[in-house]
Amino acid sequence: MIAFIIISLIIIILFLLIGYANKLCKIVVYPKKKSYEDGYENQIKKLNLEDFYNSLKKEEITLKSDYGYDIKGIFIPNSNSNKCIILCHGITVNINYSVKYIKPFYNRGFSIFMYDHRNHGLSGGDYTSMGYFEKFDLKTCANYIFNKLGDDISLGVLGESMGAATVLQYCSIDKRIDFCIEDCGYSDVFDLFRHRLKEDYKINFIPLLYIADILMKFKYSWNYKSASPITFIKDIDIPILFIHGDKDDYVPTYMVYDLFNSKTTGIRDIYIAKDAKHADALISNPNKYDAVIGSFLDKIRIS
Repeated sequence: MIAFIIISLIIIILFLLIGYANKLCKIVVYPKKKSYEDGYENQIKKLNLEDFYNSLKKEEITLKSDYGYDIKGIFIPNSNSNKCIILCHGITVNINYSVKYIKPFYNRGFSIFMYDHRNHGLSGGDYTSMGYFEKFDLKTCANYIFNKLGDDISLGVLGESMGAATVLQYCSIDKRIDFCIEDCGYSDVFDLFRHRLKEDYKINFIPLLYIADILMKFKYSWNYKSASPITFIKDIDIPILFIHGDKDDYVPTYMVYDLFNSKTTGIRDIYIAKDAKHADALISNPNKYDAVIGSFLDKIRIS
């Protein structure tokens, strides 16, 4: 009788853990997303970029993902430039949150391409994967740029938060890219989820994350390791600029040092923005951010 009760309790606890782990998976793959209107009001207008952005020539682009859904993007030409940067936004946001990164590159002669990640903005896709499937969409965007501007152009990528993790994962599979800038990206998805679980829900029960990892692989075809840039950065030999705010408590600042120290080949630079929170490195000091970008591009002789 006692054995039956114990086994029953174990089964009940296991089902509860699986249920909660499944809930955690859904929070990640189906994030609460911000609207275009929110991005325009709280980014473009708030940062006084409205006149600048509206003055730019824009081409609305629709690409077809390898997985069958549409990828919605905007291409901003810059005369006859042979340089282009692809901008990748973070989780829950959209193209309008990438606009703040245009000036440092457009003013240096770069054309710009930015787009909505899968399951964000106007793009299709059923769920988010922390960069795993997103990196293949980024490759689709890069293919479009090379086809449009020619194979001899200089093409870079800049990503913010999940976009930063996406560009790092992408650069490990496509050797055509000339440089990468990652801003406030995470190094390890397991460590990020452990941090967020503790901060957001006051839970510090590690086995729950392992169960969620198994469910993620079973239900959504990716897991923590497959979406963690730290797994791939050793394969990236192009120049990388690592950026992070020293007051970032969403993606802890230590993660940028993990990434920086794990890059053992090629040029690497790092900029820690003083008093900047998550995704605020540019906002906290636009002139310094612009200077850091300019110095990095000069160093790699793309300016």
